[in-house]
Amino acid sequence: MSLFTMNKVRKTFTNGDMKEEILKGVNLSLREGEITALVGASGSGKSTLLTIAAGLQSASDGQVLFQENNLSTMNQEQIREIRSKKFGFIFQFAHLVPFLTVEEQLMLMLDVSETKLKKDEQKREVEIILQLVGMDHRKQAYPSSLSGGEKQRVAIARAIIHKPKVLFADEPTASLDSKRSKDIMDLIRDITKTLNITTLIVTHDEEMLSYADHIIKMSDGLIMQEAGLNYELKENA
Repeated sequence: MSLFTMNKVRKTFTNGDMKEEILKGVNLSLREGEITALVGASGSGKSTLLTIAAGLQSASDGQVLFQENNLSTMNQEQIREIRSKKFGFIFQFAHLVPFLTVEEQLMLMLDVSETKLKKDEQKREVEIILQLVGMDHRKQAYPSSLSGGEKQRVAIARAIIHKPKVLFADEPTASLDSKRSKDIMDLIRDITKTLNITTLIVTHDEEMLSYADHIIKMSDGLIMQEAGLNYELKENA
């Protein structure tokens, strides 16, 4: 079932008298419980596509539809509410708050997303999610004492603590070594399937594509190719 759709989305940036069209009428559909990977060279438009899908910037033209809501016609407050309650975000770097413990990072996210849980209920939710990502033994640790892989696990826990419908991941393994990258992708895949989340990932790492249900190759602001299996994309790229 399609949960998220983009119809003829365009994005143009203006710099003085110069206009640059980054997205040139992109159509995209994301399905529940599946991972879609966006690949392409730098400047192909994949990160711009992700940020527009996530409501972090607006499209110049076209529709962005989520659960029958048209993000393209919403005001910033309406979009912010959807982002805080329905979307989760993972980036290349964890961006953890340095003076908060692992547990406090997740408690803060529950407050921001307005889950309206009591403190003891929040603590139970945090415990469940930290067990899911294998970090329950580090809940009182501060970011400075965590490894790169552990920080990213906490970032993933923070992204899913409020039970989002869509998870956006922009180069989530780019700062990690090969082993930790695979561990993180194993975790993202398991979470996507277990929680039936719709996941959109931007990545440069072809080794990560084996985790995706769908792979979309972008070039010059257009979707050039789609594949349900990663080897099809590699052979035809």
